[in-house]
Amino acid sequence: MNYYNEIKNILVDNAIGRKVREYKSNQKDLESYYNVGKLLVEAQGGEERAKYGNGLIKEYSKRLTSELGKGYSIQNLKNMRRFYLVVEKRQSLIVQFKSLNISWTFIIKLLKLNDVNELLYYINCINKMNLTTRELDLKLKSKEYERLDSKIKEKLLKQEEVSVKDKIPDPIVLEGLEYKERLTEKVVQKWIDENPASFCKSLGEGYSYIESQYKIKIGSNYNYIDILLFNYISNSFVVVEIKVTELKKEHIGQIETYMNYVDVNLKKDFHNKATGILLVRENNKWLIKYINNNGIIVRNYITSEEQVSECLGGLK
Repeated sequence: MNYYNEIKNILVDNAIGRKVREYKSNQKDLESYYNVGKLLVEAQGGEERAKYGNGLIKEYSKRLTSELGKGYSIQNLKNMRRFYLVVEKRQSLIVQFKSLNISWTFIIKLLKLNDVNELLYYINCINKMNLTTRELDLKLKSKEYERLDSKIKEKLLKQEEVSVKDKIPDPIVLEGLEYKERLTEKVVQKWIDENPASFCKSLGEGYSYIESQYKIKIGSNYNYIDILLFNYISNSFVVVEIKVTELKKEHIGQIETYMNYVDVNLKKDFHNKATGILLVRENNKWLIKYINNNGIIVRNYITSEEQVSECLGGLK
């Protein structure tokens, strides 16, 4: 078999087809790139040898670029090969990729992942949260999948139902949040006010921003809920309280009071009971053990710079 000619014919047919077919999905592109990847692996003598046989790809890239133009760089041909090798190990992935209707650039980012289960997690995020490539980059950079509890990962692997609150990563990474000397609640609050969409997506799927410093009256006193959200999946209001200390027992009492207020005054009959998210700088496992309200979720939060520092510290 003349592998080069076969690969060239597939790419030419795909390029011609892209010009005449209605743009509605990337299915044809993916089928073409999958087939090219397969032929590259075969031409290199199988998967094991393909890992080291980049000389052939270099030659094919030079010829294709000369004959067909841009789009056939060494790296892009390697990506097609990688696409085939990843999908071949789990055929259901090709169905997942086709259903997304996303660009090849998007898929290239996902192909960098070695864990297939992690890849499936981000595919699900793209599908359900309608992520942009930038938003996907932030999730990948913050290692969101790695921050999920191991029990939740196991449920996802078994395709068991996972509640919205269980999908909230720990810690939550507030991408772009900066502070100089001391982090205060006002600094965190200001960042959330300026980046509501980013904050909502850092929590997971289904969150909508309602208001910050939401004013409520309890008796003759006015109080302020730091952040009030709504989650359409759990069909409930979400009370968020920000703390710059470790978790304290008074924090639990405070957020529970606010949740009860929301249930009495804002919740409709068709809504589920409010949930509460306590964002703290340090968890207190002993206090968490005695929280008897299942609607309260406690999560650490860190800045992206702090996450980088943690990663570097782990390499020492």
